[in-house]
Amino acid sequence: MNTSQLRPFAGIEPTPAAVRSPAGPSAEIGPMPAATEPDAPAGTTTPAESTIAVRPMRDVAAALGVPDEHVLVYGHGKAKIDLDYLRGLPERDSRIVLVTAVSPTPAGEGKTTTSIGLADGLSRIGRRPVLALREPSMGPVFGIKGGAVGGGKAQVTPGDEINLHFTGDFAAIAEANNLLAAMVDNALHFGTHDIDPRSVAIRRSIDINDRALRSIVAGLGGRTGGVTRETGFDITAASQVMATFCMADSLADLGERLGRIVVGTSSAGEPVTAADLGAVGAMTAVLRDALAPNLVQTLEGTPAFVHGGPFANIAHGTNSVIATRAAAKLGDIVVTEAGFGADLGAEKYIDIVARQSGLAPDLTVVVATVRALKYHGGVALADLEAEDAGAVRAGSANLVRHCENLAGVFGQNVVVAVNRFAADTSAEIAAIEEAVAPLGVPAVLTDHFARGGEGALELARTVVEALATPPSPETSRLESPQRGTPSASESPQRDMAPQASSRTRYCYPSALPLAEKARAIVTRVYRGADVRFEPAAARELARLEAAGWGSLPVCLAKTQYSFSTDAKALGAPEGFTVPIREVRLSAGAGFVVLISGSIMTMPGLPKRPSACDIEVVDGAIRGMH
Repeated sequence: MNTSQLRPFAGIEPTPAAVRSPAGPSAEIGPMPAATEPDAPAGTTTPAESTIAVRPMRDVAAALGVPDEHVLVYGHGKAKIDLDYLRGLPERDSRIVLVTAVSPTPAGEGKTTTSIGLADGLSRIGRRPVLALREPSMGPVFGIKGGAVGGGKAQVTPGDEINLHFTGDFAAIAEANNLLAAMVDNALHFGTHDIDPRSVAIRRSIDINDRALRSIVAGLGGRTGGVTRETGFDITAASQVMATFCMADSLADLGERLGRIVVGTSSAGEPVTAADLGAVGAMTAVLRDALAPNLVQTLEGTPAFVHGGPFANIAHGTNSVIATRAAAKLGDIVVTEAGFGADLGAEKYIDIVARQSGLAPDLTVVVATVRALKYHGGVALADLEAEDAGAVRAGSANLVRHCENLAGVFGQNVVVAVNRFAADTSAEIAAIEEAVAPLGVPAVLTDHFARGGEGALELARTVVEALATPPSPETSRLESPQRGTPSASESPQRDMAPQASSRTRYCYPSALPLAEKARAIVTRVYRGADVRFEPAAARELARLEAAGWGSLPVCLAKTQYSFSTDAKALGAPEGFTVPIREVRLSAGAGFVVLISGSIMTMPGLPKRPSACDIEVVDGAIRGMH
């Protein structure tokens, strides 16, 4: 694609010399909600009400070049784009920027806010970015987050609708999942299929945190109640159907993937699939409209696809492949986000999503905050406001580790975005810059929460410059045999999808056995000593290898708070062993889940949920962040 022929989107003008107003010429942005949570930059002067006037969705779509007849508008601020139209568009030479972060802390990092700010900044310097983000789950929205659409002047809109029912995608995914679960229980009740009740792997789902549903007994009520068995609920984001939905790249592909979902085994140990039960057609019908990606916009009018939302532990934690591919076909730079820190989110995006789809990143942005790095450096949460450059330097070991992995293991050009808080000092910011400078990685201070795209102009310019720059020679020293680098004969590069970036490398080749893939992640990315499989997990892994699933990538589920499996091991621990207690096949999504520790697929509500702060006043929703 000749990017010189592209014009910036309507509503955003390039700023080669002078900085323009935060909204650009076609948007009117009034005061934005004040930050009330620790994961938002404190001390900003943004009052409590928003008066933004968003562009009609047909205008947003038109700026992307999408004809009106292919736009299905949902209300005033959101739309779906026709799948057939998107599928017929030619591929473009677009660039993909992956936004990830340091290991999460209670202090907050701000990946979504930074992704939005970066996209708005790119629009302001004359590029045509398109955002691709996950849909929020109502579970965390009502539980601990209160919302997940960015913050301050770096938000996607309409925030309340995105945080709640949006276009009904999550409801459709939950219903398709529950339809399959009901058909399994129906087969058990009537004995139409040979399914061992103890082997049933599909659980029902709901998009609300509810610890009481984690483990239940189904089929009570006598003979008419079905076969009594132990089961449970997953939150919708953790369901197999969600992961399958997000990995599909067409309606036909979705149907094939749904058919591969293994619901249990026969009495002889043979897999029983959704296709065997005849569930595929009905499930696909339920999901047909949901599969079309949702188009919204930022507060500054930058187009954004918000679509799909799998867990970042038990699944791959990124938006749908369809949304990312649509963004790549319609813009010149895609800004997308991976859940949790780079050891989980970015690794899964590259080793799973990019491997299957070819949508590999051309550059990765690592988000860090002074507060988070002080926390990794040993400062208590209550003391993070006090200046402590020494703690920043100590905690920066976590940031450096992520940068080293991205460059040395995955071949990425890396930019660090320092998400600024009001209490940050120049000495603390300098400590971050000094930590990553030996790696050849720039650290750019951003202020998008308070100033929108204007506060991310330097980040945007740095990203554009880095996209045109070959990877640093420093990456060669980061790859050493001590870190488990595969030999040349089994280079991960060989099995890259055709569209994948030439810069991107995988952590392991597809031909490696499943156990060795896990070992590669543990030794190369986590810097652990080894991986240990508990007996039941080892038996299941061997069974999957024998059944022909060994070529799949692995999704290693562990705590997001540490490189290790100990959430309290902050900074950059090394030399630990990762124990794998459970193995699950996610055949529809196309990966094998390896679970370490007590990863929950149904979260609970905190003592005082965020739902307690949400109310409707004169028809307007209040209390949602």
